[in-house]
Order: sequence, then C-alpha cells, then structure tokens
Amino acid sequence: MALTLRILGGLPTAEIARAFLTSEATVSQRILRAKKTLAEKRVPFEAPQGPELAARLASVLEVIYLIFNEGYTAAAGSDWMRPALCEDALRLGRILAGLAPNEPEVHGLVALMEIQASRIAARVTPSGDPILLFDQNRVLWNHMLIHRGLAALDRAGKLRTDRGRYSLEAAIAACHARALTPADTDWRRTVDLYADLARLTPSPIVELNRAVAVGMAYGPAAGLELVDALLEEPRLREYYLLPSVRGDLLRKLGRLDEVRAEFLRAASLTQNERERKMLLARATG
Repeated sequence: MALTLRILGGLPTAEIARAFLTSEATVSQRILRAKKTLAEKRVPFEAPQGPELAARLASVLEVIYLIFNEGYTAAAGSDWMRPALCEDALRLGRILAGLAPNEPEVHGLVALMEIQASRIAARVTPSGDPILLFDQNRVLWNHMLIHRGLAALDRAGKLRTDRGRYSLEAAIAACHARALTPADTDWRRTVDLYADLARLTPSPIVELNRAVAVGMAYGPAAGLELVDALLEEPRLREYYLLPSVRGDLLRKLGRLDEVRAEFLRAASLTQNERERKMLLARATG
C-alpha cells in the first residue's frame, strides 16, 4: 500500500490507525470522500505551530507506532506478524525524521522501530509459528537495522537529554540488540529504564514488562511479586500476557502444578491463532 505522510489532526488516533489497517481499496475510497468534502467546504490548510504542532506530532507518532505494532504482533487472525505493516510504518517514520530532524521523539520512534524490525526474520518458524525472544537465533537479526536504530537513538539523545517515551522504549530495545545471548542482556539497566518509563507514562502494561525484567535481574520470585500485585488491575484482567508472564515465572520457581492453568487462561484470552497454539503447547510442555 502506498502511503503518503501528512501531519494529521482532527481524527481520533485509533480511527486513523484503523484506516491504515484496512484494505487498500477501502482506504482509497475514504481518501476520495475526504478530498471531496474538504473541497466542497473549502477547508483551509495551515501549518500548525507551537503547542498545536506538538499535539499533532504526538498523534502522528502514535499512529505510526500502532501500525508498526499491529505488523509486529498481529492482534488477531491466522498470522502472528504482518511484516508489510512494519515496513510501511518504518517508511513513514523515516520520512517524518527527514521532515522534522530536530524532534527527538521522532528519532526515538524510528530507533525503536528499526531495532524491533531487526528481529523479524528470527521471530517465526518457516511455517509461521512464533519464536519468542529468548529462543531466537540472533545470527538472523538484521544488524544493519540495529546499527541504524542505535544511530537514531544517539541522534535523539543529542537533541534531548531527558528521554521521552519512544526514546526510552528504544533504549530498552537496544539493551536486547547489544546482547549476544539473553544472558548477556543488561537486565538491571533494563529494569531502570522501565522504571523511568513507568514514571513518564504510568501503565500496568509497562509494570508487567518491568516485572519480566526484574525477574531476569533479581530472580523469578521478585518478578512474581510484581506480577501478583497486578492481578486485580482492571485493565489487565483480559490481557493474555499477564497469565503468560505469570506462567513463565511459576515454571522457573518449580510451581509446575500452577503453570498449566496460567497458560490455558492466556490461550483463552488471545485472539491470534498462532499465539493460541503456542500458549496451549506451553501449557503441556
């Protein structure tokens, strides 16, 4: 799908993202209708300035990231990844970095997507089944994309010393990218970066990710304590990764009688067929 970047405004972020994720024919029809409406109402186009520019830029970054994430791990369907969406998001991010070279979070998002995209070839088996981070063959990681991502992260850091959301997430991804094996990952730094991210953008999902890092840095019991504190969080009650993470930590602690139930619950919550198959296998494995 050929995508042209505009500084977006006036539409909810989720609606914009859904438009990108629909078929090319549907998107073309929506664009034609929008052009007609704008022409009929003679809507003026003005370049936003100051706070308005910052708000619109934030929306654009969020939409691009939503597109990338849907490509990286599909929310539903029979495919675990949709690489074409990742490519579209990366292209948009690179274009935006050229248009807004002095915006640190633009470079932060590009860095994050470059580093994450570097793993695509290692994330699935030849038959399309998921391969988790710890099980990936890191030789298959695209080191050119890693290099580009680290360079973009460095540019973001030179423009702004106090990192924003995307720069922090990119720094976390960089901890994995720099490690030859999972054991080589600087897990304590990863924990600290997640703590910074949680202060900047408080979220139970960020806390769940921090719990994983804590489990790696300080042991599964410490990670499980954080996960258990999230069990009553309303926003995570139907989130499949909560029982999945808990199942992993319970297995490491040898509480095998509890593991099956966690992975079965995780499988019942995901809408992705490939992921459900993997979680069911982990329930019995």
